[in-house]
Amino acid sequence: QVQLVESGGGLVQAGGSLRLSCTASGRTFSSRTMAWFRQDPGKEREFVAAFTRSGDTYYADSVKDRFTISRDRAKNTVYLQMNSLKPEDTAVYYCATLRSFFDYSRYAKDVDYWGQGTQVTVSS
Repeated sequence: QVQLVESGGGLVQAGGSLRLSCTASGRTFSSRTMAWFRQDPGKEREFVAAFTRSGDTYYADSVKDRFTISRDRAKNTVYLQMNSLKPEDTAVYYCATLRSFFDYSRYAKDVDYWGQGTQVTVSS
């Protein structure tokens, strides 16, 4: 059974930092692109960052230059370092793997596995 387990969420003041981790179990995802999405209540799930199977990284414009995605293939783990956090970054953050067909996508419909989500709250 495939599982993606996130950790590292929490409450932080604006300007602070958090580091999210996501570890996959049940299979190896070294040949898959891994990504982070986030969702506010009442809003659609949105793309945050991706680390492709070919080693490229992509970011949403809203987090570029503040967030960094990295990956440890040996540990089947992807990380999201979040700096200079803003109240508008408050959301549930989800780890995801893209369907094997895709090297890169910003669309939730192209995800085949999701983590359970971890809450990030940024206070002003």
